[in-house]
Amino acid sequence: MPTLGIIGTGNIGAAIARLAVSAGIPVVLSNSRGPETLASLVSELGPLASAGTIEQSAAAGDIVVLSVPLTAHTAIPASLLEGKAVLDTTNYYPFRDGRVAELDEERVTTSELVLRHFQGAGLTKAFNNILAHHIPQLARPSGAPDRTALPVAGDDASAKTKVMSLIEQLGFDAVDAGPLAESWRFEPEARAYTKLYLADPATPDDRMLEAPAAPVPAERLRDALKRAEPVRVAARTF
Repeated sequence: MPTLGIIGTGNIGAAIARLAVSAGIPVVLSNSRGPETLASLVSELGPLASAGTIEQSAAAGDIVVLSVPLTAHTAIPASLLEGKAVLDTTNYYPFRDGRVAELDEERVTTSELVLRHFQGAGLTKAFNNILAHHIPQLARPSGAPDRTALPVAGDDASAKTKVMSLIEQLGFDAVDAGPLAESWRFEPEARAYTKLYLADPATPDDRMLEAPAAPVPAERLRDALKRAEPVRVAARTF
């Protein structure tokens, strides 16, 4: 069974790790603080999980999940992910990351900016448009009538195929959302961002982190992607 390397074990990275081991996929976890800080999560995940350095996680992964804050990605040597299929969950949050002129001016998408650093990687964008607590709520076995779809954007066809297959194994249908240049369609505040997966779309922002999810089939996701309108990134405050 191919191994999943996970760099960054916050809410999204940990949620992906839990789905992976449930699907029988070995994971090698890493973060910026060192493998000893991951003992509790490794114990929870069981024998398919281990912790290592970022270098070890990158080397072990047939696919590598990159789930770190935007400003942290440049601290990771680009050579570690060269030739790797990378699943990038990065979002740009000005309140956390500060202002980034290229993103505010909409010259590039967030993952295009990340790829500029990891030029040798097959980078795809996914799992950035769903709240972490909705991931286990919405994962379903293959063929389930209420299976939820997630978008996947990327420029490297081979890497995108690998990541879409992984997403299917993790319990979601994968929808090809085009190249990275089109990934704005499911970035913050866009139509295919997190509110799409809320059971009640009218949920106030301050209650979203506790709000239940509802399945989003592939056709509904495709419609949201198609109907998405560009977000004025410079006007965003979160």
